[in-house]
Amino acid sequence: MTSRGKTLRLAAVSTLVVLALTGFSTGRGHGGGSGDGDGGGGGCSSSSQNHDSSSGGSHRDYDDDDDYDDDYGSGSGGSGGTEASMSPDAATVTLVDCASEETPYATVEVANTDTVDGTFSVTVAFKDAAGEELDSGTEEVFVPAGGTTPVRIPVNDAESVPLIEECALDSYAPAA
Repeated sequence: MTSRGKTLRLAAVSTLVVLALTGFSTGRGHGGGSGDGDGGGGGCSSSSQNHDSSSGGSHRDYDDDDDYDDDYGSGSGGSGGTEASMSPDAATVTLVDCASEETPYATVEVANTDTVDGTFSVTVAFKDAAGEELDSGTEEVFVPAGGTTPVRIPVNDAESVPLIEECALDSYAPAA
């Protein structure tokens, strides 16, 4: 190999050693990025980093240009897992049909006007002509966000079915 080739090789190796010792980094967020959030290529370490080992091992990085990369994806809000932790408000309940001898159950519609899916507890009181409660039934029903789901609430006491004249229910069903 010629003398000039050895000199170039020595210069290249020396440059790599100097860059490695000065903290040259190909990591994201350092150096001149292209502005599109990908951090661009490499660059030298931040001049605000404390490389002094006599500081008790503490390290403070005041480099503001990498905040996007460090904070991306953290925090709350957005979609996904946060909606699962939210509980819906009460749903509205509408009586469609009261129990009779032909249909020994009440049919109600449960409307969820909230923005999250929910399971709601619906109770119907079955009453006689005098307004006395003969029986009651409760069902839990899943209703998607913004949806309406019909549900049948059976009469538990078969002997009271012929006496039922009225079905009473709350107009709101709490989340179960």
